[in-house]
Amino acid sequence: MDEHQKVSQSPTFYRPYTYDPPPPKSTSRRPVARFLFWISLLIGLPVILFGLSWLITLPDVTALARTNPTSTALIEARQIEAKGKGRTIGRHWIWVPLSRISPHLHHAVVAAEDASFFSHEGFDWEGIKDAAMYNLEAGELKRGGSTITQQLAKNLYLSSERSLLRKAREALITYHLEQHLSKKRILELYLNVAEWGQGIYGAEAAAQHHFGKPSLELTADEAAWLAAILPSPRRYDPLRKTTFLTRRHERLLKLINRQSGSSAPVATE
Repeated sequence: MDEHQKVSQSPTFYRPYTYDPPPPKSTSRRPVARFLFWISLLIGLPVILFGLSWLITLPDVTALARTNPTSTALIEARQIEAKGKGRTIGRHWIWVPLSRISPHLHHAVVAAEDASFFSHEGFDWEGIKDAAMYNLEAGELKRGGSTITQQLAKNLYLSSERSLLRKAREALITYHLEQHLSKKRILELYLNVAEWGQGIYGAEAAAQHHFGKPSLELTADEAAWLAAILPSPRRYDPLRKTTFLTRRHERLLKLINRQSGSSAPVATE
């Protein structure tokens, strides 16, 4: 028997050919994925569009570097509030440059409202943390931890409502104010738009109304009284000295005298 016959007679095992189609893809997940896609689109698109329009409508604060505002959101809100009650209020508002406002008032307002004004970039994080802890312990919103720049943003452009949306808008405007304006200009704007009584806006009007003199001539004592009423200018009056107001005035007067005795200028920018 030759080799060819030996090979042909050797046992051979064959595996029959079969076709195993791949398992069918699960179609149960498709409707869920499609549903989630459309829900995300329906919710996300309006949110994105709202966010873009919200950013576009932010005020242009760069103009404040060259021009003074002719009105503020706070002034307009006070007018609307009075009209809703069936009465009208006057508007005593005289704009003056920072150089015509007593340095005593510069010191007093910074000490009263934002002691770290010249060192922060719009937000006093330590103050915010302290205010949050105080509010948590008190169980209500009593302190805001707002800086002078944040208060300026609110006075110029925002309503008095308390909401996360308004706080977010305030934060963005505050950031832009700090980016485009010097500290000196921010302080000048704030001192000129701050409310100092019923229909009294700005340091010049406040000095004339409460003390019968221009703001440049305010003494340290008078400046301390004006700064002392800032938390509630329509509630307190420097000529009606309550216990709270007197204590606040004494503390601010000490800070003014201490700051005035130093060689550091009020505003270096």
